[in-house]
Amino acid sequence: MNIPKESKRAVESLEPQALWNYFLEISCIPRESGNERGIREYLVQFAKEHGIQAFVDKTGNVILKTAASKGYEHYPSVALQGHMDMVCVKDPEIVHDFTKDPIILQRDGDWLKAKGTSLGADNGIAIAMILHLFTDQRLTHGPLEAILTITEETGLVGAFGLDPALVQSRLMINLDSEEEGVFYIGCAGGIEVDGKLPIEYAEIPQDYVPWELTVHGLHGGHSGSEIDKQYANAIECCARILYHFSNDSSFMISDINGGSKRNVIPSHCSAFVWIPKDKETHLKHKVEQILSELKTEYSVSDPAISIRLQPSQGLQRKAASVNQSKILARTLYITPNGVDKMSMTMKGLVETSTNLAIVRKESGAFEFITSHRSSVQSSRDHIAAKTAAVFSTSGATAKISNGYPSWTPNPDSPLARRCSHAWKTFTGKEPVVTAIHAGLECGIINSLIEGMDSVSLGPNLKNVHSTAEACAISSTARVIDFLGHLLASIGDY
Repeated sequence: MNIPKESKRAVESLEPQALWNYFLEISCIPRESGNERGIREYLVQFAKEHGIQAFVDKTGNVILKTAASKGYEHYPSVALQGHMDMVCVKDPEIVHDFTKDPIILQRDGDWLKAKGTSLGADNGIAIAMILHLFTDQRLTHGPLEAILTITEETGLVGAFGLDPALVQSRLMINLDSEEEGVFYIGCAGGIEVDGKLPIEYAEIPQDYVPWELTVHGLHGGHSGSEIDKQYANAIECCARILYHFSNDSSFMISDINGGSKRNVIPSHCSAFVWIPKDKETHLKHKVEQILSELKTEYSVSDPAISIRLQPSQGLQRKAASVNQSKILARTLYITPNGVDKMSMTMKGLVETSTNLAIVRKESGAFEFITSHRSSVQSSRDHIAAKTAAVFSTSGATAKISNGYPSWTPNPDSPLARRCSHAWKTFTGKEPVVTAIHAGLECGIINSLIEGMDSVSLGPNLKNVHSTAEACAISSTARVIDFLGHLLASIGDY
């Protein structure tokens, strides 16, 4: 394995060293959703080298098993769970091929980050912790299993396709959470809406000139766990300019491209438009006006928001008609985005939200993709249907798909009680037991395996699904120590 020297330096001297070495190796393996072959082979080979049982189900998930420590055979079997894939995003100026290039790790104080790309601690840090727990001979534990799924980030494919016959545990600790000392016992369900508007091309008048409008510099982030932070959405901002410009001027959209992943808040959006030459000054004024408004509105959550407007060079003289360009701008402008409802039963928890995730020109059509989450299924389906209606009203086709269920919180969960007691014993502090607006695999796996009791926890991560993703080094060390304590004592509670 060719490990970059810069990445080696980033984890040098970190403790526990074995854990960080595992993460270092994992960071060198391409593992974008749908491309998990390399990480799967790594895990199977790892198991072979350490005398651990490994199984690969027909979906491509990996299940690892190791025996109890001597004297702990009577402890209940515990499954540790995470996913193999990661969200792959990069800064526009960074040259990086996610099919072959390693993630370059960098240390920034107590934070481990990546150089211009997402880090992949979501969920690579879970894999590293699991491998450490399976192989550290100083630890004691009952029978352990690991459930490592594929393609979690783009449809929870692995969880849906998991072979339950391969799992004996009825206690599961999901390691896909991002806040130390917070134990999740529930999560939102989700669904997606894809819209497609066939392009009506029209001849571009001779007095029209091409311009490129780009919204950039936005924070981005996870469309579930960070939707309540009210980061700006680049697609929404771009649509806002075009919509207001269209109220007293015509334009023709030649191309538009915003967002990269369904579960990422878009941080960048570009539109290539043709406008009447005598409206150039008006467009500049409109951009200045709306940028000033956005700077005020997002002064706290997204202060670096920027808009670049420049003449476009070599743009093909082919564009959507004036009428359809206006319809597209209006459609994106009125599409729901952000928090729709807050929970009435769990204080501070987002109940329902929408992420206007992607817009692009593809195969003769404008395509737009939205992702919806809710802890209440009827609300999830309502906001999806409402979005589909927006698309349909504009003449686009709308497809609702990829629905997955919420994980209903169980305040009486025996595993949650065990984890809470162990945390208080280990740290002297009370944990927070709650639910999360992001999607987790627990609800699906619980539904497949009768009697499964689950809790989700993890170290401090921030800005996941973005190039600012970071993993707290000291928090990871504390969480792995806690997990060792929990597994050594879970049979006593």
